[in-house]
Amino acid sequence: MKPSRRRPTISGLGHQHVPAEPSGPARIGKRTKDLTKRLVEGDIAIINHADLDTVAADALVSVEPAAVLNAAKSTTGRYPNAGPGILLEAEIPLIDDLGPGIMDIPEGATVTLAEGTVLVNGAEFATGVRQTAETIAADQTAARDGLAAEMVAFADNTATYVQQEKELLLEGIGVPDVRTKFEGRHALVVVRGHHYKDDLAMLAPYIRENKPILIGVDGGADAILDAGYHLDMIVGDMDSVSEKALTSGAEVVVHAYRDGKAPGAVKVRELGVEPVIFSAAGTSEDIAMILADDHGAELIVGVGTHTTLVEYLDKGRAGMASTFLTRLRIGTKLVDAKGVSLLYRTRISSKQLTWLSGAGIAAVIAALWATDIGQAFFGIIGARLDMIGEWFTRLFGG
Repeated sequence: MKPSRRRPTISGLGHQHVPAEPSGPARIGKRTKDLTKRLVEGDIAIINHADLDTVAADALVSVEPAAVLNAAKSTTGRYPNAGPGILLEAEIPLIDDLGPGIMDIPEGATVTLAEGTVLVNGAEFATGVRQTAETIAADQTAARDGLAAEMVAFADNTATYVQQEKELLLEGIGVPDVRTKFEGRHALVVVRGHHYKDDLAMLAPYIRENKPILIGVDGGADAILDAGYHLDMIVGDMDSVSEKALTSGAEVVVHAYRDGKAPGAVKVRELGVEPVIFSAAGTSEDIAMILADDHGAELIVGVGTHTTLVEYLDKGRAGMASTFLTRLRIGTKLVDAKGVSLLYRTRISSKQLTWLSGAGIAAVIAALWATDIGQAFFGIIGARLDMIGEWFTRLFGG
């Protein structure tokens, strides 16, 4: 495991200790999550990602590029997204709003940064805004004003989603049959969300004690395998699942479009695995939870799942309604991993706690019995118990 580049932070944002002029080979990607699969430490990541979200920022931090160049604005003002702050905390320079032309830099060309200016093979190519703690804080403040408009859009989208999926949400119509048996068991749904690896690691005592059904949503499947657990089910469009996971023996549920088209099924079948098809308008994270709930899971624990307003907004308007309504449908059966980990942090089961309590009481009794005062105390208690026993005998005619 590579050492962390994170330093102590002030007000949630870190001080940068990176070289004044980071330099490295250019790596360009239209989709940030696809780009991170081929980035290596020291590369210059070039993206076109408006409102850089938490998951994308975490993925970038995990490969430690020398810098991130964004053709778009990392915070547009739509909502206060966390991505830019995550990069700054990890001391990865972020140059913003460079324009679409930045995507034309040749793959592998040497890119050097001089504050907000991008040099390609020594020649000036573009100029943007180098993000700092101050610029990010200002963007976040301005973006909070955009929340009202986003909530109106959310309400409209929710009504549309209810119309599309009312039979699925209210009656479970459309949920496919699966071979995995959920009835009466816990289900652990792993999504590649913020700090999902840390949350999964903290749940080791819970997993060991309860042996839940382990469901990986797309790349979450590989996270389960990497943690050394047996993978029971994979749910998603399969665009970020490894062949190792798909051929692990886990049941594969391909998330299809509402019209039944399932591009991910082609990839799965090419590996000799026949998937279950689940057609729904929601997100893969949501249909995994609906599947577990509909098939009788007693408790659903989410790892890396979306729980806050900003996380909902990170998913975009279409994902917001699906996630919100799915959680209303499942209700108290759904628990976030962080809550479960708090219960298991001491790694002491209820049986162990009872045994320890009993041992402590026995030790106190033994200590008291060894003293004259203690023996007198127990003599008084014994006499009182004898009196109570005689009273019960007379009362009930024994």
